[in-house]
Amino acid sequence: MHKFLTKLVNLFFLTLLFGSCSGTRFFKSSEYIIDRNEIYEDGVILKNNPINFVIKTKSNKKILGIPLKKILYETSHPDPEGQFKKWLNKKEKRRKRLENWITDKQIKALKNYALKFNDWLKKTGEAPAVYDSLDVRISKDNIVQYYKNLGYFNTEVESEIEKLNKKNLAVKYIIKPKQRYLIDSIKASIESPELYILYKENLKDQIIKQGEAFEINKFEDERERLFTIFRNNGVYNFQQNSIQFTASIDSTGKDLKIPINVKISNIQKRVEDSIIKLPYKKFKIKDVSIFINNKNQIRNLTEYNDSIIYRGFNIFSEGRLKYNPKAITSGITLRKGKFYSDLDRNLTYRYFTSLKNFKYPNINYTLPKDNDAELNATILLSPKERFSLGFDLDLSHSNIQDFGIGVGGGLGIRNIFHGAELLEINIKNTLGASRDISRTGNQFFNIFELGADIKLSVPRLLFPTFKNDLFPASMYPKTEIILGSSLQENVGLDKQFFKVNYQFDWKPNDKKKMQFKLIDLEFINNRNVSNYFNVYRNSYDRLNTIAKDISLDESIFDIEGNLGIPDGVNNFIFDVLNGETNLTLEDQEYKSVNTLKERYDRLTANNLILGSSFSLNINNQESIFDENFYQLRWKIDLVGNFLKLFLKSVNGKQNELNNYTLGGVSPSQYIKTEIDYIKHWSFGRERIFAFHAFSGIAIPYGNSSNVPFARSYFSGGANDNRAWRAYELGPGSSNNINEFNEANFKLAFNLEYRFPISGPLNGGFFIDIGNIWNLWDDVDDDSMNFSSLKDLSELAIGSGFGFRYDFDFFVFRFDTGFKTYNPALVNNERWFSEFNIRNAVLNIGINYPF
Repeated sequence: MHKFLTKLVNLFFLTLLFGSCSGTRFFKSSEYIIDRNEIYEDGVILKNNPINFVIKTKSNKKILGIPLKKILYETSHPDPEGQFKKWLNKKEKRRKRLENWITDKQIKALKNYALKFNDWLKKTGEAPAVYDSLDVRISKDNIVQYYKNLGYFNTEVESEIEKLNKKNLAVKYIIKPKQRYLIDSIKASIESPELYILYKENLKDQIIKQGEAFEINKFEDERERLFTIFRNNGVYNFQQNSIQFTASIDSTGKDLKIPINVKISNIQKRVEDSIIKLPYKKFKIKDVSIFINNKNQIRNLTEYNDSIIYRGFNIFSEGRLKYNPKAITSGITLRKGKFYSDLDRNLTYRYFTSLKNFKYPNINYTLPKDNDAELNATILLSPKERFSLGFDLDLSHSNIQDFGIGVGGGLGIRNIFHGAELLEINIKNTLGASRDISRTGNQFFNIFELGADIKLSVPRLLFPTFKNDLFPASMYPKTEIILGSSLQENVGLDKQFFKVNYQFDWKPNDKKKMQFKLIDLEFINNRNVSNYFNVYRNSYDRLNTIAKDISLDESIFDIEGNLGIPDGVNNFIFDVLNGETNLTLEDQEYKSVNTLKERYDRLTANNLILGSSFSLNINNQESIFDENFYQLRWKIDLVGNFLKLFLKSVNGKQNELNNYTLGGVSPSQYIKTEIDYIKHWSFGRERIFAFHAFSGIAIPYGNSSNVPFARSYFSGGANDNRAWRAYELGPGSSNNINEFNEANFKLAFNLEYRFPISGPLNGGFFIDIGNIWNLWDDVDDDSMNFSSLKDLSELAIGSGFGFRYDFDFFVFRFDTGFKTYNPALVNNERWFSEFNIRNAVLNIGINYPF
């Protein structure tokens, strides 16, 4: 073993020795290196301008002013294999000594490692940006063309070279755009009469306009607009290359107004050996036929032994038709008698995809032999397997359990009621081990959690008063009915959880989603209240400290002199609040005990939450590659109103606080609303500035004086204020007095700059601002309450940096947050007093927080 370790150390030492041999001198040349490019327009430097992307003279990227990638590249060697041989044979006895230390096989491994390391240096690094006069000329031509595309046809570009030192220089481009050409008259020469009518009907949306700048990209956008109009208004066979724009430019440069002719030619068709022109015309759909089989291909009609005509649709099925015709046809937007439309075709594709019952559909059009102005539409549907089964396995570790294993399974049943519905049944069982839980038998697994839920998705709105045309199929209406339950053993207070959701989802357009939860029911039953002070140790420690100072009743303490759990703690609280000790209402210790008792009552109380909610989501992001977008989410919850009215009408029972109860549980009543906004700005490739703002408030009233813990807000964590751990920040200026600090009012603002470092590795700098407070509830502590705008001074500020590794399908994020402004400290210590490594918080997350 010792001999093996010796060889391993020697191998590592030799590898480092060879890796340290720099190849920089082989990349040195007499050529100048471009330190930076500067582009000026009429004396003003252009920074963060698209013009920077057209120049060919690129400079080396810098991080904090240092060209790290260039240094890495120059550290590599152009001939690593030759360099290794040269190093190995440089001294006569080197090879022999090396063979005495390690085997010949290990020498080859050392060589391979050196070659791979050299390749890594080249791939990760960046070749020196060597100055080339040809690249300057090409760049000048590119700039001229770029400005021509913007309407500056007489642009002049000069270049200057500024030597910074013996090796580096700066390349400057001086642009003189001169005057800009404008669009004069716009004439249309359209050979097809039907196209001309469509063109005239849509002139108000024309992108190129008289008097505006002559910009090439606007003509491309106008071509795309016209193509979309024609294809969505019946012109099935229209081709984009039929659209041409001709412009008459004064070569003398005196007349800066350019007349435009929009020319749309007829379609060309080859007949035998000649080319003829046929006028474009609008096509109507004659018939729509739907074929349902499992082979993804059209067969002979005799093989489809079940057929039906439903609302103008011809439906053919291979075997008995198992789908309700209404469910199949309600989302088909292409219909008999309508003009052909690309939009209708795409909406139909998306409808069948959203059903999750079929593979991607096939939609084809054919021309009937007896009519050249009509189309037959054919939709081929291939059903997915009716039953699908899945399993998952999770391994976990947390502060509650040392080891956990979760086993789950899901069963999916499609078309269960023959209306293209989807029924999903999921079961999850978790077993965990914890050394902190004493159990008889000394078994390893002493934590248990079992959960199950059933979800039925129906592709329409199931409610008697909703009209069929209120939410057309193009909005993808959906009804979801969800039943769920979970049971815990030796986890916290061993909650039993039940939920029932009856909700509607629809999309008015591509950028907007809406959801209305008609029934949002939750019931939480705490089965192990006696475990409270084992879970909430901060509360226990505070009570234990007070008890040791004032209590004379030794029966409430254990053999170690601490309050017994649960009887000792409960008896002590009872004694204090009932005047059995020397504490009075004015004593701070009495107030602390009373506050802890109120929190105990709140967190151990069973919760019955029944309400409705509405949410709106707007997202203008075009695709996952679009980094200039915004997202807006607004939600409002109304909870407990109906249930209270019902209990009041039947003279239901009331507790000592005069709150109505059902089965011994006081139903929650509150109104809650929140707004969440995200905005991204892109500043070049993978350089993004992201902003996030959140505001939420839940106001209890009527049957409640506080909001259930599960519906309250917390601050801190990997996706919030990253300088504090989750539940650690707030409320207000209080100083982390509980394990789980929460409140009913929250403000949060986040700023983040993201940038590339190397390959899939990215970096980010961030500033997080926010806090939580109690507002209009039963908390009396001023340090936790929001009473006026001056309490905005309690907004905590965290700042920091992070690294993110992009695995394509997810991003692994590692952030470090520093407490920049801590409102829990005294005023003169809030700024930067905890801005250090010792108080830094490390966060690990998956994907970006916003």
